Amino acid sequence: MDETEFWEIIDSTREAAEGDPEDHADLLVGRLLQLDPDSVLDFARHFEARYNRAYRWDLWGAAAVLLGGASDDAFDYFRCWLIGQGREVFEGAVHAPDSLAELLDDFDEDIDGDGEELGYAADEAYEQLTGTAAPDPGIAAQPAEPEGAPFDLESDRVLAERFPALWERFGS
Repeated sequence: MDETEFWEIIDSTREAAEGDPEDHADLLVGRLLQLDPDSVLDFARHFEARYNRAYRWDLWGAAAVLLGGASDDAFDYFRCWLIGQGREVFEGAVHAPDSLAELLDDFDEDIDGDGEELGYAADEAYEQLTGTAAPDPGIAAQPAEPEGAPFDLESDRVLAERFPALWERFGS
């Protein structure tokens, strides 16, 4: 599976889910079940690589603005959700997190931002296809610390200064 096919699967299942993260995860599992186990593992590798790439302090700050705070787990689920938003939103956010203010049509912190189930979709599909747990995807593990310079994720002043467009649109 190449990167284009990975994003096509993400996009088609997101569009069919009509904004519901749980439906998106269910549809993603269903779509992956149409593939052979090796292709599901390829999908998992693509997902994991992007998940690790999004482990950045600036994205954590953007998540904190959108979610009204972001614990370790909340940021993990946010990164899965971010991948689920598709290539344009994901790449835009990785390059300039404040651009999420323009890239997102809307954001409901009670529904959006929690893509936990998306993170398990490939594992679930692989297990259903083979009857065994998916092996480790074989890519570099997430670094111990996020990329970039740390900053105070709990300070409204700092978040408003670092992410002015996001803060204006979604901040508290």
